[in-house]
Amino acid sequence: MSRRNSGFTLLEVLVALLVFGLIAGAASRVASNYITGFERVRDNVLAGWLADNRINQLRLENALPPISESAEDQDYGPFRWRITTVVTGTAEPTMRRVEVIVAKYQNEQTEPFRVMSLSAFLGESS
Repeated sequence: MSRRNSGFTLLEVLVALLVFGLIAGAASRVASNYITGFERVRDNVLAGWLADNRINQLRLENALPPISESAEDQDYGPFRWRITTVVTGTAEPTMRRVEVIVAKYQNEQTEPFRVMSLSAFLGESS
């Protein structure tokens, strides 16, 4: 009478575990890349809105902004941001170049990291 063994051999189990491990590792990397990409896009969108808002504030003022550099911290969304506004003169005295640099504070760091900058030209209205 022959007795038949049923079940998996140790080698088959090890191969199955290896295949599962490779698939799980690849899925983990894909998920990590997706999350990192999502965070980068989210930060760029929020920073772009902040920069647009600052430039539009300057456009709504009655006079040209003075040549200067200023920075302010602002909470926007669930994050804290530093908005730096640099106003420089141009060859045309009735125009100014404005650069808004938006940086995001990460966790409890004292210095924010730069996310984006946006430039615009403002002129006196006739």
